[in-house]
Amino acid sequence: MNGWDARYGPLAGCYDAMTEDVNYPAWADFLEKLFARQPRPVHTVLDLACGTGTMSWLLARRGYEVIGVDISPDMLAVAAEKDPAGVAEPPIFLCQAMEDLDLYGTVDACVCLLDSVNHVTRADLLQRAFRRVRLFLEPGGLFVFDVHTPAHLESLDGGMFLDETEDAYCVWRTDYDPRRKICTYGMDVFHRQGDLWRREEEVHEERAYTPEELTDHLIRADFVDIRQYGERKLRRPKEGEARLFFTARKPEEISK
Repeated sequence: MNGWDARYGPLAGCYDAMTEDVNYPAWADFLEKLFARQPRPVHTVLDLACGTGTMSWLLARRGYEVIGVDISPDMLAVAAEKDPAGVAEPPIFLCQAMEDLDLYGTVDACVCLLDSVNHVTRADLLQRAFRRVRLFLEPGGLFVFDVHTPAHLESLDGGMFLDETEDAYCVWRTDYDPRRKICTYGMDVFHRQGDLWRREEEVHEERAYTPEELTDHLIRADFVDIRQYGERKLRRPKEGEARLFFTARKPEEISK
């Protein structure tokens, strides 16, 4: 592994069907609450690690100009094929790694959702990614991301899970290495092809970052006004919550 896990190849075609339980409108509602608390109005949004673009399209439908960036061409191919009704300006999709982010201009906000930050398993790459995000934010621009907590990832150790749809079947096993602070997901993905099933494998990793580590990364990337929130709640995190949200801003004036 080079700091990023597998790039969602076999899983891309069935990802949306297997994540139907994700309440994207509720996530978007929470983002808009965070946007409303900022002194700078948000019109342009970078959806970093956008996957199949569900949130990108949803934000575009709500009137934002959206750029979706993801490392997986297979996920982006699914995103580009979507064309929901009520979208005046479709998102722009780019295939890039977080640490190599390179936009044509700046944005008012960047969101990186569904524990995508955990998937960057090398701390140096995460630091570089945070710096690239800050570079392409407008002064005063907002950065929002969420992570799985170390306790949650550790609790997955030894687990086995099953997701299935009419045409796909995914069995995944989890193993947590406390020394490396890495949770490994081994996935067997089966796709129906007529009367037969095609089996493919994927391996994903998530790194357990403590809130202190993430705060330090943000500070070293020159972000300010760093805040933590509970699971889609405008309050401090509570003990035992599986997911934390962070917000940080690019300074209004960048020191030379």
